Amino acid sequence: MRNLGYYNGEIGLIEDMKVPMTDRGVYFGDGIYDAAYTRNHIIYALDEHIARFYTNLNRLEIAEPMPAEQLSALLMDLVRRVDNGEQFVYWQATRGSALRDHTYPEGRSNLMIMLRPVSIKPVYRPIRLVTAEDKRYLYCNIKTLNLLPSVLTAEMAKRAGADETVLHRGDRVTECSHSNVSILKNGAFITPPPDEYILPGIGRAHLIAASKQLGIPVEERIFTLQELRDADEIIVSSAGSLCLAACELDGKPVGGKDPETLRRLQDFVVADWLAKTEPKA
Repeated sequence: MRNLGYYNGEIGLIEDMKVPMTDRGVYFGDGIYDAAYTRNHIIYALDEHIARFYTNLNRLEIAEPMPAEQLSALLMDLVRRVDNGEQFVYWQATRGSALRDHTYPEGRSNLMIMLRPVSIKPVYRPIRLVTAEDKRYLYCNIKTLNLLPSVLTAEMAKRAGADETVLHRGDRVTECSHSNVSILKNGAFITPPPDEYILPGIGRAHLIAASKQLGIPVEERIFTLQELRDADEIIVSSAGSLCLAACELDGKPVGGKDPETLRRLQDFVVADWLAKTEPKA
């Protein structure tokens, strides 16, 4: 199939699938999601994405739609049904279906899955960034469905001819509209601490691990807008953008001061992506 949709056991083309109006994701955004990418019909870092998904379910007291092992098997089965081996795999669980009421309903959660052909972003292509005040709630560490601020800032970047928007709360840099942001400075990899202001991204975790294996010092700490502007390199990471470097911030040149460390990190995460998505003999 060219793409695939799933909703509580029903499977079909995404454009043919339907979600009931009583799904709490429709009127409350009452749910969480996760997403990953595939190569050769293999989901990259699936165990890490599944672990985060179930952690977030527990944080919001949403019932598990099925055991974690069963969901992993379902995702892998669905991936094999799509013709293209490179896919964007998205899944979400909402707090079930009921007539609109702010309190929790009884019953099971709803599980939705979507798969469509998409490749990860070219790692070695520089990107352009803009900045915006972070006006989101304080559940940024949970991958909830409430993404209106991210939608607005993503559109802001698009209209400015940029690739991403870097968010900040006052002078503190948090993350991007749909990515994590980190910097290289004086040979160290510096990334915001994993508190309620950022999502603990899988790509971010891989860059921390890569830095440690390469002997690059890691600092998980707050950094400012001025530090962002003065960084040797600005790095944007997510499941679909493993380690992208910025060449422009708010229309001004940035980065380009530590290409060797940057390239070591990029080469490392690309090699890991290729190795873990290669079919086993």
